[in-house]
Amino acid sequence: MYNKKRSALVTGASSGIGKAFAKKLAKDGFFVIISGRRMDALNNLQKELGKDCCAVIPADLSTEKGCIDLYARVKPYNIDMLINNAGFGLFGEFTQTSLSKELEMIDVNIKAMHILFKLFLKDFVKRDSGYILNVASSAGMLPGPLMSTYYSSKSYVIRQTQAVREELRRKKSKVCVSVLCPGPVNTNFNNNAGVDRFTIHSISAEECAEYALKMLKKRRLMIMPTLTVKLLAVAVKVVPAEICAVGAYFVVSGKKR
Repeated sequence: MYNKKRSALVTGASSGIGKAFAKKLAKDGFFVIISGRRMDALNNLQKELGKDCCAVIPADLSTEKGCIDLYARVKPYNIDMLINNAGFGLFGEFTQTSLSKELEMIDVNIKAMHILFKLFLKDFVKRDSGYILNVASSAGMLPGPLMSTYYSSKSYVIRQTQAVREELRRKKSKVCVSVLCPGPVNTNFNNNAGVDRFTIHSISAEECAEYALKMLKKRRLMIMPTLTVKLLAVAVKVVPAEICAVGAYFVVSGKKR
């Protein structure tokens, strides 16, 4: 039963970073609403966290209706924090990857993020409080051969968040919007994307979530959990896009499962 503690919605909470966010937020005293498509995983997480501090609301965010329905269903919880985390990737050359899968990815990584960002932000602005963390990736800083649609989708998340942050700053809004840009994280992402491995070090989902929440509370715009990503953010400002694409190819060039 909802007990009127601070409340947070975490999308894509079935596993990986989303699951780690849910566990950390519950530990920090939030009532957490977890959402995703895998009911078995969500129910198991709720059992782990306890029904007194967690509610399950399944949603298919690949559809506009699914996004709007989720927003409507969490209204009674008076959400204080949105972790806009749902998303997935796809490995392969652009001419070889599935168009339907890419369009689904665009729907989840861009459209769903956009809808939930807008709907919750309007509520937060009205009451002049709240936190939104849009989960992007270091991939969004680069052109991404072999994962071009995924990289492009995460670039959208970064730029949208940066732009809205400036709008809020000019209005002197107390609402905080930030974007998380991790590098590789040890999750099921690689399996789902069809990648055997990446060629750079991965961090754990727990490390990523803990660092992200710490920086969100400090109201940082760009949250980058590792030194590698921070150096990348500097490098892409001076290195030509063509060279960045070459480097990204070697990072992404894992074996397709």
